Amino acid sequence: SGTTVSTKFGDVDVPEDPQRVVALGWGDAETALALGVQPVGAALAVSGALFQSLTDNPLGSPDIIGFTSGSYTGAILALTVLGAGLDGAAVGALVGGLATAAVVLALTYRRGIEGFRLVIVGIGVTAMLTAVNQWLLLRAQAEVAMSASIWGAGSLAGSTREAMLLAAAGVVLLLVLVAMASAALRQLELGDDIARSHGVRAGGARLAVVVLGVALVALAVATSGPIAFVALTAPQIAARLLRSPGLPLAGSALTGAFLLLGADLVAQYAVPGGVPVGTVTIVLGGAYLVVLLIREARKKSW
Repeated sequence: SGTTVSTKFGDVDVPEDPQRVVALGWGDAETALALGVQPVGAALAVSGALFQSLTDNPLGSPDIIGFTSGSYTGAILALTVLGAGLDGAAVGALVGGLATAAVVLALTYRRGIEGFRLVIVGIGVTAMLTAVNQWLLLRAQAEVAMSASIWGAGSLAGSTREAMLLAAAGVVLLLVLVAMASAALRQLELGDDIARSHGVRAGGARLAVVVLGVALVALAVATSGPIAFVALTAPQIAARLLRSPGLPLAGSALTGAFLLLGADLVAQYAVPGGVPVGTVTIVLGGAYLVVLLIREARKKSW
């Protein structure tokens, strides 16, 4: 059995396969709200905190430096080229995120990772990947292109209970690993020399942080599509609320969880007809990004 969906490509007969349903944005919205919003928000926020700490730059967020776009590219390739479902898209998102991280870091590395260079290179990579994603969707079959486009808007209302539980379990596991690596991260924030003097292998620790950060954002993308700006804003908001000199990982996780929950409530109930949660985060995050850029420009002018 299936459902006929009208698109600009014509009427499309969509099979009601559970994995396709997730990608198409159908399912139990209440389940998504209860099980999906907070783990995804926490994953995005902690990923943002990891990369902002690693680069010592508030713009060093995975959605700015290309890792989110790379994860989405990997997921689109899995859906369009391999014909995969949710599981394949999740693997594709992880591979795409890691591959993008490798490219960005290779282009950026000059005797260490310099935050400003990473942001500039990442913005360029993001622009290129966005063009690649659009090209892939234009060449895909109508059904797949429609599902990937809806999913790409950042939607939390379509996942099944099983998929949400699996994603939540994955986020919890990754957050435990992040907690185990947090001591090394704090040493890296003080500089490689100090980190080495305390017995931390700077190169290995930095690689572990990158892998964990990419895995978190890839899992979030695989679950809900690329939701922008939560990773950028949540760590900074948490640091200001807690008056922390650094970026608090636990505080970032909680802030991201409730920030995305609030955005999803706005998307579902405050906007007539409802919109994808990614639309709300883009509006709010875009305003925050403008303020942040102005603040950074003023700092450099002094």
